[in-house]
Amino acid sequence: MDRRLTPFSGRKALPVLQGQVQAEFTTGEPARIATPLAPLLANPGGAIDRTLICGDAVTVIDRRDDHAFLQAAKDGYCGWVAEADLGPWAKTTHRVTTPATHAYPEPRVQARPATPLYLNARVLVLSDTGKWAETPLGFVPSSHIAPEHEPASDPVAVAETLLHAPYLWGGNSVTGVDCSGLVQLAFHAAGRPCPADSDLQRSIGHDIPEGAPMQRGDLIFWKGHVALLTAPDRIFHATGHKMRVTYEPLADAITRIAAEGTPVLARRRP
Repeated sequence: MDRRLTPFSGRKALPVLQGQVQAEFTTGEPARIATPLAPLLANPGGAIDRTLICGDAVTVIDRRDDHAFLQAAKDGYCGWVAEADLGPWAKTTHRVTTPATHAYPEPRVQARPATPLYLNARVLVLSDTGKWAETPLGFVPSSHIAPEHEPASDPVAVAETLLHAPYLWGGNSVTGVDCSGLVQLAFHAAGRPCPADSDLQRSIGHDIPEGAPMQRGDLIFWKGHVALLTAPDRIFHATGHKMRVTYEPLADAITRIAAEGTPVLARRRP
């Protein structure tokens, strides 16, 4: 079983695993991420696998050492987050559509921001004046959010709004993002399911035959890396080579990465 997708803490598990693991089974506790960004860890206090975003819905399965073991609703990813990053489950109505925004204590641009919010964060809108949306976190610019049922039309255009964001292993925001985090953010903003890691993302869509032309929106994979095509001859990716989100000619990337001993593994059309 893939640890990343297995809702089993080593002690407690969700009922879906009955007959597969020895555990105390629980239906879990619904909750949401309550902080702007929450590192999702392999173990309490351990290495970062991914980053969850404010408002992400989760199921808490176990608790230990001031951490909670959970499964994220958006992609099934499992891991540990600090208890301080969790809040009770609550309804949300809107998502953040800009790379970043702020919640303010009052609807006034001069007010000191209360908290940052990042692309795909989920909030509950209590009222909207047209310029400001009131949420439990504070007042958010109305132009920075959209109803959850109104996805973006073009995931590539969403990804491109993160141009120059720093590369960060396991990152899922403009403050730091890795290759698969960039792809997932873009697809989720467009209302399309997407796993969290590049090897899992190879299940998206269907293969493009070797030698067949590629187009905007296609995905190309290497071992441990994925990139979006913005044009038949250009990719857009978060790369440790440049330590940022950037464009790169497709042929140059294939040659450069092949020189490091890593050939193209797959080409997929979502």
